[in-house]
Amino acid sequence: MTESTEQPMKVGDWLVTILLTAIPLVGIIMLFIWGFGGNAPTTKSNFAKAMLIWYAIGIVLTFVFYGAIAALFIASGGMDGGGF
Repeated sequence: MTESTEQPMKVGDWLVTILLTAIPLVGIIMLFIWGFGGNAPTTKSNFAKAMLIWYAIGIVLTFVFYGAIAALFIASGGMDGGGF
């Protein structure tokens, strides 16, 4: 096992991290930089990678959900007057 000399992130560091990830587009870019840039603390890098995985899961589930809604709409006859 190797000794880690990395200092833990402080509360203020986490506040800035969370604030930056809340900004649209900037947050996604920062997650990629922190996750794969190589110079972020290990904790922040792991956090960024985990958040990107959650975003990917959310995007996939969104496509599945809206695809199912579209399929139901098409199967019901759409807007040809034959539905409800």
